[in-house]
Amino acid sequence: MDDDEIRDLNAQFLGNDEPTDVLSFPDEGDDFIEGGDAAPFLGDIAISLPTAQRQADAAGHPLAAEMAHLLVHGILHLKGYDHVNGGEEEARMRAREEHYLGAFGTVHHH
Repeated sequence: MDDDEIRDLNAQFLGNDEPTDVLSFPDEGDDFIEGGDAAPFLGDIAISLPTAQRQADAAGHPLAAEMAHLLVHGILHLKGYDHVNGGEEEARMRAREEHYLGAFGTVHHH
């Protein structure tokens, strides 16, 4: 989505009236359909393409690498990881990001 769209979501759900790079919305219900070996639906992830492009440019890496990082970051939030309180929680989350994104070599701090 664009910066205006993600700003609306950020303001509506988190009370932050500004654009951001990625937002995660966990699925609150147990209404997902499981079929065979299908994994449960974890929720939704919104990424602002313009913000991702600015961050990629600032870091000097490709947009695809930035999008991969933001997607992994969003998935980890859906899996219960957090970084808001810093410390050990943030270190655990960063370690998981580096585990999944090692090949990209583009992990940066939020």
